[in-house]
Amino acid sequence: MTPRDEGHPSRRKFLMGLGLGATALVAGCTSGPRASIVGVAYPGAAGGGGLFRSVDPRYARMYSRVVDAGHVIPAPDLSRIDPMYYRQEVADPTGERPGTVVVDTASRFAYVVMPGGRAMRYGVGVGREGFGWSGRAVVQWKRKWPTWTPPREMIARKPELAQYADGMEPGIANPLGARALYLFQGGKDTLYRLHGTPEYWTIGTSGSSGCIRFMNQDIIDLYDRVPTGSPVVVRQGGLSV
Repeated sequence: MTPRDEGHPSRRKFLMGLGLGATALVAGCTSGPRASIVGVAYPGAAGGGGLFRSVDPRYARMYSRVVDAGHVIPAPDLSRIDPMYYRQEVADPTGERPGTVVVDTASRFAYVVMPGGRAMRYGVGVGREGFGWSGRAVVQWKRKWPTWTPPREMIARKPELAQYADGMEPGIANPLGARALYLFQGGKDTLYRLHGTPEYWTIGTSGSSGCIRFMNQDIIDLYDRVPTGSPVVVRQGGLSV
């Protein structure tokens, strides 16, 4: 079985067999194509002086336009994102062993621990589902340009999503973005996802739906650094907890 999407019937049957049930399915990662944002925009955003803020050329290159598997990922307008959420190598604050992915939902950061006390840090956006689970897991599956299918419960709430009942094709507008990493704990799907997003301006904010969102350029970088089976730690109370 493969993680084709978020609401495929075979996956639903599998989850029921694991005893997760309909409640877990509703609580799963269900980003919508037009998720509304509940965070406060970065003060340097466009309309607030952001268009005139210079961007370090290193980051302009890091987040430049990408053509990936025939899909064009535009360069984000970095003036709409607080610079502290740009990808950067930092001193490791996690204490975890190299190769571990650590998600700190409180600070809106994700880390990949590297040797020598260093870590690669990414800014992330956190939806309400992103606050719904914490603990240790493994990357059970990785998928490039995943298909997204809203669960029936979500379609019932938002009938306009019925057009995607058989799956929204991969692409730049897909809510799961360019990559998705699927987290399992004890052989069971946590319904927790690390994934890209076309709504790059939501990085550093809390959104109405979804799990942990990365800029597409960042989720590609993470995907390439993290093999299947890698350990993941999700911390809801901050790294000091």
